[in-house]
Amino acid sequence: MSLRSKLLLAQAPLALVLALLGVVALRTLSELGRSSQRILKDNYRSVLAAQRMKDALEQMDRKRSPEAAAQFEAELKAQEDNLTEPGEKELTERLRQEWTAYQQGQPRYAQVRDAAQRILEINQDAMVQKSEQAQRTAESNQSLLVFATVIGLLFGLVSSAALTNRALRPLSRLSMAVRRIGEGDLDTRARIAGEDEIARLGREFDTMADKLREYRNSSLGELLQAQQASQAAIDSLPDPVLVLGVDGRVLNVNQSAETSLQIQAGPDPLGRAEPQVREAIERVRLHVVGGKGAYVPRGLEEAVPLRDRRLLPRGAPLYSEQGAVSGATVVLQDVTRLLRFDELKNDLVATVAHEFRTPLTSLRMAIHILVEGTVGRINDAQAEMLFAAREDCERLQGIVDDLLDLSRIQAGKVEVEPAPISSKALVEGAVAVREDGAAEAGVKLRVEITEPVLPVLADPERVGLVFDNLISNAVRHSARGTDVTVRAQANGKQVRFEVADQGQGIAPEYRERIFEKFFRVPGTKGEGIGLGLYISREIVRAHGGEMGVASEPGKGSRFWFTLPVPA
Repeated sequence: MSLRSKLLLAQAPLALVLALLGVVALRTLSELGRSSQRILKDNYRSVLAAQRMKDALEQMDRKRSPEAAAQFEAELKAQEDNLTEPGEKELTERLRQEWTAYQQGQPRYAQVRDAAQRILEINQDAMVQKSEQAQRTAESNQSLLVFATVIGLLFGLVSSAALTNRALRPLSRLSMAVRRIGEGDLDTRARIAGEDEIARLGREFDTMADKLREYRNSSLGELLQAQQASQAAIDSLPDPVLVLGVDGRVLNVNQSAETSLQIQAGPDPLGRAEPQVREAIERVRLHVVGGKGAYVPRGLEEAVPLRDRRLLPRGAPLYSEQGAVSGATVVLQDVTRLLRFDELKNDLVATVAHEFRTPLTSLRMAIHILVEGTVGRINDAQAEMLFAAREDCERLQGIVDDLLDLSRIQAGKVEVEPAPISSKALVEGAVAVREDGAAEAGVKLRVEITEPVLPVLADPERVGLVFDNLISNAVRHSARGTDVTVRAQANGKQVRFEVADQGQGIAPEYRERIFEKFFRVPGTKGEGIGLGLYISREIVRAHGGEMGVASEPGKGSRFWFTLPVPA
């Protein structure tokens, strides 16, 4: 049986109920019609005849009229032919007798009139009774019709619902199988028996599920599953992730990138992204596809603004089967909170440094007055303690100066006033400042200047601070009797300066972090709080140069930086 036939069969109870209700309604209406006809047939004609006989009798009583007598006779015969009620026959026979006597001249007027009146009353009473009976019958049939309607509707609805549910039960099984297949259970089957449309669809669905399971078990299915897993992995990341081709095409993105960067379909998916973000993504892509390896930002200062967020770009290469770079993965790390924490820390450092400066200056002045003997003589032990206190004050002053320089750097206020100056003069001046301290430490400072000696654009005071940090670090980490060499040599449109020592060197895991703020190599001796190299690199960058380090454990270190040559 087809699905259409089953659905039509499910509606059959309702149709049957409607037919039964129609039969009951027709029966009720027919019964009411017959009641009205019985009243007209049985009583109304007698009432009319009795009334007419009374009227004819009154006319004859006033004057003898043959027409009235003929009318009375005709109505009496009609009454004699319509005897329907109990006692009506006897009254009619009496009326005939009284009428015959009246015609013979006997004074029977009152008796004739009473007999006709009695016939009239009997039929009128019968009409009232039959009308009331018809009304009771109508009310009874109405209640029956309502009851039959309610019962019929309930029966029809329950039967139709049961048959419809039975007809559509295979569809529910098929729907459940589809849902489980969608959840990944490829072993689920509908198994629907029959020959209707749903059964045929169920068999086709089972065939499709078999094919899907075979496809999933194949290598292509495993590849698709791996791709779906990787897509789910990058979608779970809160930071925007983009996969770009060598030509800059957007190959894949995660949901965060779609939402944050407003990526749209078309030839330019990043057309609605902020210009700074597009520039950062392109910079990272060019770095990676240019064969320079992964792109690692130098610091939080490379973060780009995106509305109320700050994103730090990172990049990693994608390789083809032949090992060539086939694309780049760009991750825009949200560093908004990190930047905020960094700002709070810098504000705290600047505040503390400023608060230290005034009392430290007063303390230095007081110690200097005591050492000079201005307020009285001091003995040797007191002088030794005061000298140690003065050295500690000088060290604290250096720390405060470093913290103030750090706060200015973080605020973007590294002010340099570069001017042409001989590179030789810079090197010799820096060595002269630190020569006495190096001699006390048993370290010899050497100068190597390679021809040609070129001038550089530099702020002597700021560059002197760089040299002072590098040379003091080299002396501090050198053994007695060793040399610290300060070099300068031309390098195209730049001059490369270098400070080399013969100390223990720097372990590989610390070389990338040596220029970070507040970082000190574990286990090394020395003073300060780990800001000297960070401040030195920022000063060099403010001049347009670069700074780095080359070191091998046990063979010393070489710190270098470059400064531009005047055009």
